Amino acid sequence: MRTGTATDLRPRWWHRIDSAGGGLPLDLGLYAASAAFAAVTAATSTLTPHRAWGSIAALGYLAATLAAASQLLLRRHRPAAPLVGVPARWLVAALAFAGTAVAPLIAQAVQRAAGRTDRAQEEVLVVEDSGRRLWESGTPYLGPDAIAALHPDDQLLGYTPYQPGMALFGLPRALADTWWTDARVWFAIGTTLFLLLAVRLLRRPRTAGPTRHDALLLRAVQAATVLPICALTLATGGDDLPVLALCLLALGYAAAARPGRAGIAVGLAGALKLFAWPVGLVLIIWGITRRAGLRVAVGALGLPAAALLPTLLVDAEALVENVLRFPLGHGLVASPAQSPFPGHLIASTLPAGRTIAGALLIGTGLMIAVRLARRPPRTAHAAALICGYGLLAAILLMPTTRFGYLLYPIAFLLWAPALAPPEIRQPASEEGRRSVDLKA
Repeated sequence: MRTGTATDLRPRWWHRIDSAGGGLPLDLGLYAASAAFAAVTAATSTLTPHRAWGSIAALGYLAATLAAASQLLLRRHRPAAPLVGVPARWLVAALAFAGTAVAPLIAQAVQRAAGRTDRAQEEVLVVEDSGRRLWESGTPYLGPDAIAALHPDDQLLGYTPYQPGMALFGLPRALADTWWTDARVWFAIGTTLFLLLAVRLLRRPRTAGPTRHDALLLRAVQAATVLPICALTLATGGDDLPVLALCLLALGYAAAARPGRAGIAVGLAGALKLFAWPVGLVLIIWGITRRAGLRVAVGALGLPAAALLPTLLVDAEALVENVLRFPLGHGLVASPAQSPFPGHLIASTLPAGRTIAGALLIGTGLMIAVRLARRPPRTAHAAALICGYGLLAAILLMPTTRFGYLLYPIAFLLWAPALAPPEIRQPASEEGRRSVDLKA
């Protein structure tokens, strides 16, 4: 599993692919494959916002592909040219993100403000409605009676299956109806801010030259920004991206040995969506290994609890209906999240399939719990791997899930190698145990 250096915590096969040609061949493959995906999406998707994204993103990916191809050709003739180094690759990645996520997002927000009703996925409407309800009534949730009173076609949109903090991204729409109050705009602003903080935290000192860690960090950022699963999500829906970015920031703080801030970051994510709660649990256990479990737990548990308390006091029944009953499949309507992963296929095709899928999910959770108890993560790298593989197993086995949720494990697994740079000082006790954690 190891490649021999403190900053190169990757399998050997991935190291060979990622480091070949200074990382440029993989950049070229990433952008070219993404351009093809965007073009196919524009031509074949049954979802109008996705087709609109693909028509713009394909051009952005094509431009990035041409830039990466030019860099690769230049490198063959002038290996030391500045335009083929890691800083130039960062610039291409930033432009790719602007062209494949930000530009399609703004275009759809502007078109929606001009009257197009097919330029946003349902979660955007749900978050904006929850922000309006929060402004007007103090809770983002409708109670079961209010949802039942809606027209059957509107009952699904009456549910808000998020934590209360998500409604804050919908508040601007409650105050003004224009393109820049679109919830996706604020998802993008939050995501960009949190990722910039994480990059600033993990990057090398400015006085040093380019390092291998810079390339690792670039690949990690690409996984959270320009991969189609992330760019498409941000431009058409977006609610998962700030949650992911906060979790990545929390892991960055863990790598920098700042447990209190790690707890605050993952706690903010947990106040937005349940997907961050397992990450918070793993980071609390990581904190315990450093005698800082309480410092992590204060933020990781305290912030979600503080977000839930006001809504619990205003309307406890509405809170339970939205954040518990509906996600568990006991709401007035069923969740449309039904991607053909093993858990969904088992639940929908086998006798007592839902029970079998639930048992598999619980069994996997118990296995992860035993792993955490016997070999708790002592580094941010190990914590990221556990989060990545654990969420991947959960997503594959949940009876109701979405393909887009894969952005979480993909980002965590590609973020992991960037979490142990030499510039970040690790305690001696942790250094002595690192070789053990790398086998996880």
